[in-house]
Amino acid sequence: MFDIGIIVGPLIGIAIIMVLIQLVSLPFWLLKNSVLGAIMLYVFNFLNIFVIKITFIHCLIVGVFGVPGIIGLVIYLNYFK
Repeated sequence: MFDIGIIVGPLIGIAIIMVLIQLVSLPFWLLKNSVLGAIMLYVFNFLNIFVIKITFIHCLIVGVFGVPGIIGLVIYLNYFK
């Protein structure tokens, strides 16, 4: 006879391992993007294009969203705050 547990058990195990890998890698992805965002903000501040205070939240926004994040921060900090 064919036992469905032979196929379903390893598939569930693989799915659980994949979810755990994603959960562990998310903080490292956010940290990497925050560092890259800080570098981008430092370069823009150094070139005197505009001045944005380098904070963790600003670095995270720029790191996750990239250039649109920088544009959004400039608009928000200059016109809405």
